[in-house]
Amino acid sequence: MVFLTILLGLMPSFLLVALGGGLRNRLTQAAWQGLDKLNFEVLFPALIFVAAASRPIGLADIVTIGPLVWSVMTLGLALGYLARRFGPTRFLDFAGCWQVAWRFNTALAFVAVETLSQPPLGALAVAVGLAIPLANVFAVTALSRDAGSLWQTVGRVARNPFLLAALAGVVVGISGVSLPALLLAPLELLARAAIPLALVSVGATMNWGALARLDRFSGIIVGTKLLALPVFALGLTYALSLSPTVAATLVLFAAMPTASAAHVLAAGFGADRQWPATLVAQTTLLSAVTLPLWITVIELAILR
Repeated sequence: MVFLTILLGLMPSFLLVALGGGLRNRLTQAAWQGLDKLNFEVLFPALIFVAAASRPIGLADIVTIGPLVWSVMTLGLALGYLARRFGPTRFLDFAGCWQVAWRFNTALAFVAVETLSQPPLGALAVAVGLAIPLANVFAVTALSRDAGSLWQTVGRVARNPFLLAALAGVVVGISGVSLPALLLAPLELLARAAIPLALVSVGATMNWGALARLDRFSGIIVGTKLLALPVFALGLTYALSLSPTVAATLVLFAAMPTASAAHVLAAGFGADRQWPATLVAQTTLLSAVTLPLWITVIELAILR
């Protein structure tokens, strides 16, 4: 019964993804790319900033949640590298795929958290705000390994809109300053547009036949993202006796499929975008099964 309720709660999001698949040929490739750029440069930064800045963030939250989400992503980095020998020969192409093992879908995270009986919105905002910088540092560093100097790599990381929005939101949240309504209201309007547009765009760019292309290489990376990381997070909740709010946030964060921006970032560095696009599609499609299961685990094992 709990599983069915959660599945129904997530169904509108998966229907938006399906809608994107149906609309794929109604817009040009350039139009979809423009929509992705709008999301990347404006809408998602607004969502991330508002989520982090609109509620106070205690230093205790950062000290507790930060190391936990960083440990989850670091494990994804380590386990994902086990697929190296089975994947693309060129390291740049592998790096484009490798990031799938630790990146996470911010849009779906904010949708999924609302299906919980006690949604830890504030803790999730902190988790996302602290995870985005490290996720981008990992990804850009890997993709830049053979391209340019260290300072060029640092510059690419520092200019990332998600990173800037996350840091700004966390700073405002820590300061306890309440933003004036005249500034916050337009940002909230932009933030509301981010999730539906992102889900439609995911459906439009998704390779719907990706599940038929599962092999040893993709199995390691997809298994790391959808199974190994949430199992690790669940283990941490018991080993460290985490509070229900932090535990629910950590497991939900770990169970997210990969961000759809992964293949866009890979292409931007000159990597083959088909490999990561297929992996993103595989994690997204399989999460229609795994995510409701993990949310059910959260409800039954953590929140009750």
